[in-house]
Amino acid sequence: MKAFLRSPKSFPRFVVALSALTTAACVGITGCSTDSEPSKDAPPSAGETIFTHVHYKDQADLQGLVHRYDVLEEVNGEEGWVAVLIDDPADYEALVASGHRVDIVERESKQQRLRLQSTAAATGIPGYSCYRTVEETHAALKQLASDYPNLAKVVNIGPTWNKQNRDAGYDMLVLALTNSAIAGPKPAFFLMGGIHAREYTTSETVLRFAEQMAKGYGSDPDATWLLDHYELHVLPQTNPDSRKVAEQGYYQRKNANDTNGGSCSVPPTLSNQYGTDLNRNSSFQFNTGGSSDEQCDQDYHGPSAKSEPETDNVQKYIASIFPDQRGPNTGDAAPLDASGVLITLHSYAQKVLYPWGWSASAPPNAAQLATLGRKFGYLNGYTACQVAAPGCMYVASGGTDDWSYGELGVASFTIEMGTAFFEKCSTYEQSVAPGNLSALRYAFKAARRPYQTPSGPESLQVTASPASVSAGASVTLTATADDTRYKGSEPTQTIAAAHYTVDAPSWASNATSAMDAADGAFDAKSEKLTATVDTTGWTSGRHIVFVESQDAKGNWGVPSSVFIDVP
Repeated sequence: MKAFLRSPKSFPRFVVALSALTTAACVGITGCSTDSEPSKDAPPSAGETIFTHVHYKDQADLQGLVHRYDVLEEVNGEEGWVAVLIDDPADYEALVASGHRVDIVERESKQQRLRLQSTAAATGIPGYSCYRTVEETHAALKQLASDYPNLAKVVNIGPTWNKQNRDAGYDMLVLALTNSAIAGPKPAFFLMGGIHAREYTTSETVLRFAEQMAKGYGSDPDATWLLDHYELHVLPQTNPDSRKVAEQGYYQRKNANDTNGGSCSVPPTLSNQYGTDLNRNSSFQFNTGGSSDEQCDQDYHGPSAKSEPETDNVQKYIASIFPDQRGPNTGDAAPLDASGVLITLHSYAQKVLYPWGWSASAPPNAAQLATLGRKFGYLNGYTACQVAAPGCMYVASGGTDDWSYGELGVASFTIEMGTAFFEKCSTYEQSVAPGNLSALRYAFKAARRPYQTPSGPESLQVTASPASVSAGASVTLTATADDTRYKGSEPTQTIAAAHYTVDAPSWASNATSAMDAADGAFDAKSEKLTATVDTTGWTSGRHIVFVESQDAKGNWGVPSSVFIDVP
């Protein structure tokens, strides 16, 4: 039975679908089957999965649920429920018998598990063509390196568990992006996805962001200066062995390590599967709460800290690109001028999460992490909160973001994207991808000073008119400075100043030029900006003009830019 995780292609191939039903009689009726419709409060029948809201009594009860069931990251602290997936009638009955209120939100019947047809799409995960497979993702990374050799290179950071221990498996591939012609050191942004195999949206979003940056170089002014002056490192497939299992429609979460003992279920179920939860296996505050000792549980932490090759590979690579900027004690804060941002993408809960996960106590950089999180929240619409804080989620030790912040002081986040593991492509394209790609772009901009610049105003809608001039002509530069773009409670101030620089950001430029408030006075939290740019002495070619804005407390925000061409 263990051979399945070594060779997942031997499994029956099907895809979990939560949209259409297979017979006309059930059209438009949630949870309908071709047999008799189950009672609203009935436990799952054979082959059925139910999505529930389980009401918990207190934080201790919530943690108990986390250990025993497939508890999702969707927690409603005000109403006191947590989302739980159940496919075992005994689990449902045990919850009810223990006095928990269980609200069934949606059912997934046998008839909703659509078997793949021979006419399946030529690319993408069958039934979900917008998400590229492991092989397609790795091919795309290599293609970017081939197409943009001065910007991109593929780095093999090590083998997966299957690659290291079996005759199958994958290498873990990072794409490093920066303009190699401009010397460093440079601030870094590390973006990873797919650490939990069943979370389809995450790997695709990481890859799309890398493509957006690489393909935008030279035509998108912000992508151009970011890759000139910063570094982007992306790991789309952190758990590729098990992603191949999930590509067949299974709720596989953990890695493919099948040597942890016991008789875990094959095929994997929601509450019973082989492997180690890689997001409970990191070596900072390992096994200090919110993970399981039971080897078949979804949140099994592994036999020891950093026991899995995937975890070891990720930690070594992250440590190679970020300096250690935090002291050895739990209460040591990273300095306010620390650099670097790390984001690990997960699904699903529509939240922006920041450390600590291992403890409900606030991290030493809590205020700065919250500010940057609320900036992300403005762009993707999600609520920002500390992982283990009551009302946000629950204790979960051994996470990647706890490790990168705890060991290195990197501003680290988990973004829980979307509303499903197997998110419909229409929902992903229209609702999930756009806002999160915008949040990732802001994260990249903030990587130089993530604990400072998010407190400052954004510089938006930067335009140059005309955009192409002969040297010596004047150009009208306009922009908007806005200090209000946060989701949640965040102090905001009036705009106090703005400036622009040419061909280099302010921290690398010998001169800055002031911009004026278009209405004559800096007296609002959002201001139109204007300046006249003199191009005398400019060389022929494409120039980048950077705009930055400052608020009344002295906080400078991240730059935005525009091209001006001199024929």
